[in-house]
Amino acid sequence: MTEDMTFTVVNDEGKEIKCDVLFTFDSEETGKNYIVYTDNTKDESGNIKVYASIYNPEDTTKLEPITSDKEWKIIKIVLDEVMAEEKKENEGQN
Repeated sequence: MTEDMTFTVVNDEGKEIKCDVLFTFDSEETGKNYIVYTDNTKDESGNIKVYASIYNPEDTTKLEPITSDKEWKIIKIVLDEVMAEEKKENEGQN
């Protein structure tokens, strides 16, 4: 997991966008490293948009797209686990 990490991407229009890293993880199943992040924008339902990419911990300047349904399923499982843990921690603080 990462703490308070940010990075900047350049979109299709050449605009720089600051992104916050939510977490990173590696998958033994695929042998790849993944980064899950947000640009803190919201979708039409008001939910914060979350993105994921493949990355190389040795060269974090390049993100690769995720192209397989299998990888997306793995990311969704990990994201659901992280969100459940976060919710559990927040409930314990109330």
